Amino acid sequence: MLRVFVYGTLKPGERNFERYCARSDVGNEPAVTRGCLYDLPMGYPAMTEGAGWVHGFVLRFEDPAALAALDELEGYVPGRSETENEYYRAEVETYTPEQQSLGPAWVYLMTTEQVQRFGGQMLQGGCWRSC
Repeated sequence: MLRVFVYGTLKPGERNFERYCARSDVGNEPAVTRGCLYDLPMGYPAMTEGAGWVHGFVLRFEDPAALAALDELEGYVPGRSETENEYYRAEVETYTPEQQSLGPAWVYLMTTEQVQRFGGQMLQGGCWRSC
């Protein structure tokens, strides 16, 4: 089972969920993970590594090919360095909102340098749009 932590436009109810996730998502649940969340002026968020809590969802997919479509959307090409991609993919530990372990999931992260170049504004509550 492929698991992906999403915190922005791929969350249920946000603009990219229907196109990229709804047909192949076999379940999702609210979740949190460690990191820092930023609002980018382009209308979507970015997450970096960090000690805060980021709120989102863990999506579950039966078909691992779903990851290729998400990679394309996020500007991630496996094998390129973190700075050559818009986002890079990493595995993180995820938790329920009550901080009970949900296990590992993939997430798309951005480097702090890229967030600064884009003019990202930190979201202190770790939540982009509605959580």
